[in-house]
Parts: sequence; C-alpha cells; structure tokens
Amino acid sequence: MMEEESVRPVIGLASATHSDPNTSNSFSFWLTPGVILNPFDIVEAEQVAHYGTSRTFGIVTTLEHTTDAPTHLTNFISSNFGDVNETPNTQRQGTMLARVAVLSNDKDIYMPVRTQAPIRFATPEGIRVALGIDEVPEAYRIPAGIIQMSNGTRAVAYLDRRYILGPEGAHVNITGISGLATKTSYAIFLIQAILQRAQAEEIGVIILNVKHGDLLRLDRPSPRGLSAEDYEMWEALGLEPKPFTDVRYLLPWGKDTHRTGQPNSFLVPADLGKVNLYAYSLQDTYDKLDLLLSHVPDPWDTLGALIGEVTMGLSDPNTGEWGPSGEWKDVSDWDSLLDGPPLVDEQGRAKRVKDVRPESVGRFRRIMRRIVKTRQSGLFVKQRPKIACNLSKEIAKIRGGETIVVDIAKLTDEEQTLVFGDILRTIYRLYAESAVEGEELPQKVIIFVDELNKYAPAREKESPIIEQILDIAERGRSLGVILIGAEQFMSAVHPRVVGNASTVVVGRAGSAELADSAYRALDPEVKANITRLQKGELVLSHAIYRQPIKIIFPRPTYHQEGAD
Repeated sequence: MMEEESVRPVIGLASATHSDPNTSNSFSFWLTPGVILNPFDIVEAEQVAHYGTSRTFGIVTTLEHTTDAPTHLTNFISSNFGDVNETPNTQRQGTMLARVAVLSNDKDIYMPVRTQAPIRFATPEGIRVALGIDEVPEAYRIPAGIIQMSNGTRAVAYLDRRYILGPEGAHVNITGISGLATKTSYAIFLIQAILQRAQAEEIGVIILNVKHGDLLRLDRPSPRGLSAEDYEMWEALGLEPKPFTDVRYLLPWGKDTHRTGQPNSFLVPADLGKVNLYAYSLQDTYDKLDLLLSHVPDPWDTLGALIGEVTMGLSDPNTGEWGPSGEWKDVSDWDSLLDGPPLVDEQGRAKRVKDVRPESVGRFRRIMRRIVKTRQSGLFVKQRPKIACNLSKEIAKIRGGETIVVDIAKLTDEEQTLVFGDILRTIYRLYAESAVEGEELPQKVIIFVDELNKYAPAREKESPIIEQILDIAERGRSLGVILIGAEQFMSAVHPRVVGNASTVVVGRAGSAELADSAYRALDPEVKANITRLQKGELVLSHAIYRQPIKIIFPRPTYHQEGAD
C-alpha cells in the first residue's frame, strides 16, 4: 500500500479546528491549489496511529472556499470600499475546503481522521472497499453503472444480487425528471445486466410499455449502433452490448382490429411470429371487476359488495371458473350483464341485488357502461376472437429466460389499471399458491412498469390495485416476484411501495420535490447535488452502500424510438 501511495499524488491534508472538528462520520480537508474536485468524488485519508495504518474512505458532499476575512464587509473595505478596479490593500489568504461523509475504514477503525492526514483520490479497488462491494462474492455482483471521478478514475458500481432478487431484499424504484427515456433506459439496462450476470434461464421478465412504441423493439439492434464511449462502458461493466433475446409481445385489441388485423399500438414489432393480441370479454373479466373499478371511490363498499355478487353469480360453484347459473344463467357478455337480469327488470330499471340497493346497481351499470362501451379503446369485446388471447393465461406461460412485453400505451387509464393488475394478480397467485405439479415456472419474475404513481398513488388509502402492489412490495422477495417501478415524482408513490425497495435510483429533480418526506433519507448536501445532475447521471442508493453515489450508464443497445 505504501508503494502505491508514494505514486498517487496527495490532493490535500485533513483539517480539523476547534469549532469544526472531524468526527467518526465526517471530516474536512483543504485542497492543493490546482486540484479539481467535485461532489460525489470518493477519497481516502491515510490514518497512521498507535493502532496501525489504515485507510478511511469518504464521499465528497460539498466544497467551500474560505479566507482569513472575518466578514464579507472586510473584503468590501479592502477593495477601497467597493471599487472593483482597485487592487485590495490586504491580500486575503484563502483555500478550498472539501466536506466529506465517511463511507468506511478498511480495518473497521472509525476514529476521526486526524488533522494533516494525507488525502488522495480513491483507486477502483479502494472504491469497492469504500462501498462494501469487496465483501460481496463475485457471483452476486450485478454491474449497475460507472462511477466517474474528477481525476478520470473509473470504477464499476456493483449491486448485491441478494438485495435485488432476494432473499435479503428486493425491488428497485427509479425516479426523476432526468430527460426523455432516461428512467426507462436505465431500467432496461439494469434488467439486461441482471440477465447477463445472474442465471438468465431462472428469471422471467415482464415489461409494460406505457409510452409510444419504445419498448416494442427490444429484440432489434439500434440502427445507429453505439458510440466508442458506450462500447467502452459496456466492456468496462463486463456486459455484452446486445438487444434482448427470446422476446414475446402482447398487443391490445383495438376498435378496427377485426377489420384491419392491426393492434391498437403505436407500432407493430417486425417479427410477427413474436406477437400475440389480447382482448377482454366478460368471461375474461368477471373475476377482475374490482381491478377495473379500482379508481372509483367506494367508501361504503357498496360497489365491492355488488362486484362480489356478480363474480359469484358468474362462477361455477364447483370449479370457480366461468359458469353462470341460476338467475345469472342468461348473462354471456357485457350487454346481457348491464341490460338484462338480474341487474335489470323487465322495464329496464335497476333492481336490488341481495343487500345492494337499486341506486347502487344503477351506479355500477353507469360506470361499467362508460368503461367497457362508450369510452373504451376497443379492448373490451362481446366475445373474444380466436386470434386474441386471454392475457392472464399468456402471462402464466412465462418461462425462464423469456421477456414478455405487454403494450398498454394507447389504453385508457381504467384499461391500463386492469391489465397491470391482471398481470400482478396472475403472477402473485402462481407463486403464492400451490403451483400445478409439472409447471416449470422461473425461480424469479421481474416486472417493470413506468408511471408507477398511477397505480399506487401516495394519497390513495385503499383499492384493489394498491393492495396487489403492496402484497408484492412487502412479500414479493420471499416469493421471487420483483418489482422495478419508475415515476417522475417519488413523492407521488405510496410510501410503503418505495419503502420496501432496497435500491432507489434518483435522476435530476427539483428542490420542491426533494423537500418531500419521501427523500428524508438523503442528506441536504446530496439533495442539492441532485438538482444539478445532467441527463444520463443518476444517484444510486443501495442496501449495502453507506452513502448514495453518482453513476453514469451506457446507452441501450436495442432499437429506441427516434433512432431510425
């Protein structure tokens, strides 16, 4: 270590004063003139004491310039009372001071850094020690990006797979207004890294495409290729720059699909052999009506009670599958449900159903008619065509190593909630309940969705979709169901969802957003630095890190929208 330190330049010496002491959690140092340093740089302090030599690592949080002037008025007077062209009578002595948050000590000695201790930029090996990556076995390391410091040093930021895929922790939340597709690009990059460094054949991936057609070409290489810098980053990360393989696309049925054969999507993947269409008849939806009506306030649970009656009436009492009987025997599609018995009498008026009053039945019919008839995108059909699949059954076929992209970009909000909730419920049931003997389910399933705040808003107290998301957030790691969510404002997401994410990624955000309690784990200095992040820069907080770090990541290798 001493030979290496004799080669690496000292960039400053630790400084402690009577009023500003160094502690076991932080220290300060002054910089050698000419040294360039920035927040999020990782440095090391050489500790020599009677207990031996050790290295204390820390991350720069803020930089200050201090002088011997007691007040700003002193500087004003020194320049002939504010003459900007006057040479000051007194030349002030000043220095650059760096504030550092302690990350770790390589010998677990957390004595404060002594004044005059030499400070150097950390090496890539030192950065791994600083973050605790050196204690993670290589088999569990997932590359998450590149740490790039002011002196040109680069190091790979690794995540501990056990805190991404379980059992120690799970889930990733990505937030920020970093720019077009930054959050989505990082999520797709991270999924690629997981598949390449973990056992891909044991992991299934479900991706919801919520914006245009950007994720409907994951298996297509970018026509522009990658820059030399991006190739270098992929290589440094130990990853192969390639698009996804074994991809299946599920696209929604539209109003004109029966005539044109085209799905209700912004674009159709080039390989039609990988495309399936999905639609919802009443038979596909009768046991998911609570998801469809998740957005509807129901303080007295009257809609919930009626949904329960409808579901029971349309279910076979022996199997629980579709099988209308009794007074529900004539219900076969949306029209017969909403306009016939037992919800409607011979005069076309809403009837009482068990304990549910006619007024509530009428409200149910009005809301349902608006969702599945007048304002729908074409997703709801009288009878599902043979060329359209049952979405939940298709999702249940997921295999290890396979990526399923479900397009919901052009659906209404209610339809998007139904599809997302249907996917979550299907996967949760597959893993939480006893699987059918002989089923070959992946050991882990990763579900990625953008605009997570739409489905789990912070101020919504209770709804079927939120309950489903919370089940996965709180119990998914033990089942092998992993949620990667993204949104512009983390403050808009249910706190229990974010709180259960062992990894949080933050892009550029405004100071008003960062003032929310959702960011209370971040120090004020880190928040100030987040407001200055550039596109492609992210702040990463992971369960094994002692402090958040700043990373960059390479451009995706798949065919992104606008890259034609």
